[in-house]
Amino acid sequence: MPSTPASTDPLEILLEVFGYTAFRGPQEAIVDHVVGGGDALVLMPTGGGKSLCYQVPAIARQRAGQGVAIVVSPLIALMHDQVGALHEAGVNAAFLNSTLDWSETQDVERRLARAEITLLYAAPERVTTPRFLELLDSLAARNKLSLFAIDEAHCVSQWGHDFRPEYRALTVLHERYAGVPRIALTATADALTRADIVERLQLEEARQFVSSFDRPNIRYTIVEKKDATTQLLRFIEREHEGDAGVVYCQSRKRVEDVALALQDAGINALPYHAGLDASVRQKHQNRFLREDGIVVVATIAFGMGIDKPDVRFVAHLDMPKNIEGYYQETGRGGRDGEPADAWMVYGLQDVVNQRRMIDESPAAEDFKQVMRGKLDALLSLAEASDCRRVRLLAYFGEHSTPCGNCDNCITPPQVWDGTDAARKLLSTVYRVQQQSGISFGAGHVMDILRGKETEKVKQFGHERVSTFGIGSEFSEAQLRGVLRQLIAIGALAVDAEAFNTLRLTDGSRAVLKGEASVSLRESVSSAAPRKAKREKSARGAPSAAAASLDATGQARFAALKAWRAEVAREHNLPAYVIFHDATLAAIAQRAPGTLEDLQGISGIGAKKLEAYGADVLRVSSAF
Repeated sequence: MPSTPASTDPLEILLEVFGYTAFRGPQEAIVDHVVGGGDALVLMPTGGGKSLCYQVPAIARQRAGQGVAIVVSPLIALMHDQVGALHEAGVNAAFLNSTLDWSETQDVERRLARAEITLLYAAPERVTTPRFLELLDSLAARNKLSLFAIDEAHCVSQWGHDFRPEYRALTVLHERYAGVPRIALTATADALTRADIVERLQLEEARQFVSSFDRPNIRYTIVEKKDATTQLLRFIEREHEGDAGVVYCQSRKRVEDVALALQDAGINALPYHAGLDASVRQKHQNRFLREDGIVVVATIAFGMGIDKPDVRFVAHLDMPKNIEGYYQETGRGGRDGEPADAWMVYGLQDVVNQRRMIDESPAAEDFKQVMRGKLDALLSLAEASDCRRVRLLAYFGEHSTPCGNCDNCITPPQVWDGTDAARKLLSTVYRVQQQSGISFGAGHVMDILRGKETEKVKQFGHERVSTFGIGSEFSEAQLRGVLRQLIAIGALAVDAEAFNTLRLTDGSRAVLKGEASVSLRESVSSAAPRKAKREKSARGAPSAAAASLDATGQARFAALKAWRAEVAREHNLPAYVIFHDATLAAIAQRAPGTLEDLQGISGIGAKKLEAYGADVLRVSSAF
């Protein structure tokens, strides 16, 4: 008796393969559009389900006889995890990257040539090689190329936060295979970056799907930097003891120092940066993905494409370059929809460093101007006294109302008029340069303004300048806030070649004349009020997904997690690739007695039911 043909209906594929009964948000419209052969540009926040937007169409089109989908991804780790997850779901997927030896590469290429693969993942550098294009030519000649998915599409834009020149060569896909639909996806692109993606990838005719950028489960907190490592330790100990998290630092040395400090404090922390041996980086990344409660301290080289769902906090000890980078990095928290924290400390030196990197770069002036504007937007977010989320979403062109879930909403800061302090600071910079013929740094200028007779002040005779002591009512923290904003708005410049000294700019005049005001939040350097600790599971790890279970359900959930960990180790995959916590919690709640009882639980597709159903029943029935 002939078998029933596999369905090409997207909703049936979603249920059969992935175990979900319904699409989320715009997923269904995107999938239908691409299945029908349309091009698409998809902007969807991290954790919004971008991968299903090309995986379901790839399966549907392959089942309809339209061949192989090529997924362009810049990340080896993401390729491995997504291919592993697809294998677990019963989908014929593969990757071509440097981790394969020659015989493995040849095997994948032979399967590709025979159109036996549903989704093939490859980096942009490989996709545009003559050898790979010959393989694509052969498939295209037989109408066996189903679609191109270009992930992390912001990498094609010089305005994006992670520009990769090799992405520019992907225009060859449209030029060479004009009839094959393309879907470009990213989690972060402002209007300028979006327009650049459209132009660079020749997606002028593509339908654009722009989801809400809001991640309501993420709490945004930004505090003034005093002693960043101590502040971080206090934040983790108060609110995230035992949780998985990512800490971003700007330099490799800083990464090493902070990781060591966390380890000394008893936190399970690992460093990650490009200076480490590749095997060490891979080992640390694997531990982060496969173990509970690991904190990775990293440069921005870490994290893009990491699908770990239960990252409970993302901390920045140094300010990113722009809001896109900040949003992308903080978006790695709370992918499971449970509460997560985006916590950042920043200070005057962050502003100085970022300004200097832009000003000293060899880029053209128009490019520098755009980068300054992007930095200013991030500084505005950091200095804001109103809702952080409203500011963040407005940057991406989205209107919103105060969220009630950021530090400014929870504890509204006091605001003060810093215009008088700003004028006095600028006047002091002018007076000391006029008297001494040289420029001085921020600390010395503040000492003069506050009337502190330090050795340096007396050495240069600056106790005699007319502004000495006229700002004694301002605290150092207040003046540092004023300096940050003056540098941010371009009313003060920092001369890196002259030991980070301050100098006036053309923008100083408006403030000195009283034509521009400076409004500031009061200095805040502590964490937000202590939050209630999440309940811990029977095994001690945080588990929001299982919080509503009774004692028996919690025990069943813990046993299922232990079983899942064993399976994940055997398959060399992160545990969440086998089943998400939410799926295990639903199993624990239902207490299934038969395979039929497992059907309809979100995350259990046909292949997983066949592969794991009996074991799940065995573990579950013990309670």
